[in-house]
Amino acid sequence: MVGSGRAKRLTARLQDDTGEIELVWFQGINWIHKMIEVGHLYLVFGRLGFFMGKPQIAHPEIENYQAHKAEGKAFLEPVYPSTEKLKAKGLNGKAIGKLTYTLLQLLSEKDLPENLPGTIIGQYKFISHFQASIQIHFPATDKHYQHAVRRIKFEELFFAQLRLGLIKWARHRYSKGWVFEQVGHLFNEFYNRYLPFALTNAQKKVLKEIRKDTGSGIQMNRLLQGDVGSGKTIVALMMMLLAADNTRETDGQRFQSVLMAPTEILAQQHFNNISALIKDMPVCVKLLTGSSKGKQRKEVLQSCEDGTLDILIGTHAVIEDNVNFKNLGLAVIDEQHKFGVAQRAQLWKKNTIPPHILVMTATPIPRTLALTAYGDLDYSVIDELPPGRQPINTLHRSESARPQVMDFVKQEIKKGRQAYIVYPLIEESSKMDYENLMKGYEEVKSFFPEPKYWISMVHGKQNADEKETNMRRFVSGDTQLMVSTTVIEVGVNVPNATVMVIESAEKFGLSQLHQLRGRVGRGADKSFCILLTGPKISNDARERLKVLVQTNDGFKIAEKDLEIRGPGDISGTRQSGLMNFKLANIVQDYVILDAARAAAENILSADPDLNMPENQPVKDFLQQQNNKTAWSKIS
Repeated sequence: MVGSGRAKRLTARLQDDTGEIELVWFQGINWIHKMIEVGHLYLVFGRLGFFMGKPQIAHPEIENYQAHKAEGKAFLEPVYPSTEKLKAKGLNGKAIGKLTYTLLQLLSEKDLPENLPGTIIGQYKFISHFQASIQIHFPATDKHYQHAVRRIKFEELFFAQLRLGLIKWARHRYSKGWVFEQVGHLFNEFYNRYLPFALTNAQKKVLKEIRKDTGSGIQMNRLLQGDVGSGKTIVALMMMLLAADNTRETDGQRFQSVLMAPTEILAQQHFNNISALIKDMPVCVKLLTGSSKGKQRKEVLQSCEDGTLDILIGTHAVIEDNVNFKNLGLAVIDEQHKFGVAQRAQLWKKNTIPPHILVMTATPIPRTLALTAYGDLDYSVIDELPPGRQPINTLHRSESARPQVMDFVKQEIKKGRQAYIVYPLIEESSKMDYENLMKGYEEVKSFFPEPKYWISMVHGKQNADEKETNMRRFVSGDTQLMVSTTVIEVGVNVPNATVMVIESAEKFGLSQLHQLRGRVGRGADKSFCILLTGPKISNDARERLKVLVQTNDGFKIAEKDLEIRGPGDISGTRQSGLMNFKLANIVQDYVILDAARAAAENILSADPDLNMPENQPVKDFLQQQNNKTAWSKIS
């Protein structure tokens, strides 16, 4: 007993092989004091806290170990979450545990049959599915618990990989594709005469992978990822020229291509760049966006329909119902995560046989995440930058250094360069963010007064025309500074911009900071990214910024981002339903993920219909789970 009166409390010291912890009670202390005997074994659980730097549990649940063992209960006691309403009805964590224990006693192996082939169970020395289900709740020993965890993690990852594999297999089996048989005059002429720089080995490798797909007679569905500036667009252009080199057997009509971008400014940039690269070649390229009106729009639609157009570049306007192609053979989707699944699917309807699909992203995806979230797609990576591209110097500065940072920006502008100043945008506090942006804009104007300096501002509350106008002014060089939110994260290409200042950088995720940084360093001049933060930032934020300062490698940054944030929202909507694992973690359990993927691939390569007797448990489990997506083609 410690203290007196209202401050009176009961404390006890619990000790085992791992260390000791203090237990404390403020109520019912006389009864608890009589119940506990020094030197006896007890099972204790409750919410862990700290007092004076030492671990402590206040008002723990406590049970005599010998009595617990005599009742045949598990060595480790499970802890189940509850709610205040359930607790009011007597269903706290302990009560839920008793109900679970009673339920499991009523089950047999018939109720929880095996779901893995015997070969896999033997190879990895797994306990049975039934035993894993029992031991994960009420393990006899810690070793039993670890065996159950290992088995269940493998199951979760194995069936996720198997479902993705079944989707890919079914598509390869049933989705016919146009055959691009030859590498013809257009592709070779561009490669030999107009290619602005030598292809990297990574680009060559990806071109071979795509070439193999488009010559197979099966519709291509390939994800191409590469860091900012790695040369994805050149690869896409060369494949569109390859499509135009090939013709449909029935009428000799050459294949058309479409490139869909998420914004008008990015579509316009693609159109300008591609048009300049192939201006001396007999290839018809046109642009279609929401701003395309009247006669211009009518001409674009007509050329799509009569087949005189070879390459259409545009925004989501290209998937509207009135856009009809004579012979669409290839669809390229840039920054694919900006489009919904339904929008991408619209491209499939643009021809009697669906076009080959190449989706591109400049957001590097960690390997473990790509295997899990994009395992149904074929997968290519451009993992090297073209020669001569300079790394971006990244610096972290505190708010107190703002005057020096702005002076540095002025020095760059004096050299004829341009700069971005970016403010965070968090949906939950959009009003506050807007106010901060406007306040920041006024502050920037005080550092860069007109008419000596001209400033563009872009944010989400502007209408589309105003936003596009301000972006175009900066792109054309009419303004030296762009003050914006993250709307410039993707696609804006201004080689003359050499500085990016990111305000409140601690509020951004690693991948987003890397994407923003990629807006500079696109020309031949040395470029800089300055991360401005307040004087006090969290350790996590400091760690993120340290990673960005140390490396320009987007893949290393993506791996670190996944490690810090977890799989959460990193891969966007495609991840829905695939990442809801109860125990498995694709970062920590990458070894199990690799084993599960290999096991799934081995089964599908030998028995894609799962008709072999040894695979019956797998087939039964999938059917029980009613996985309609995976089984729609084979059940």
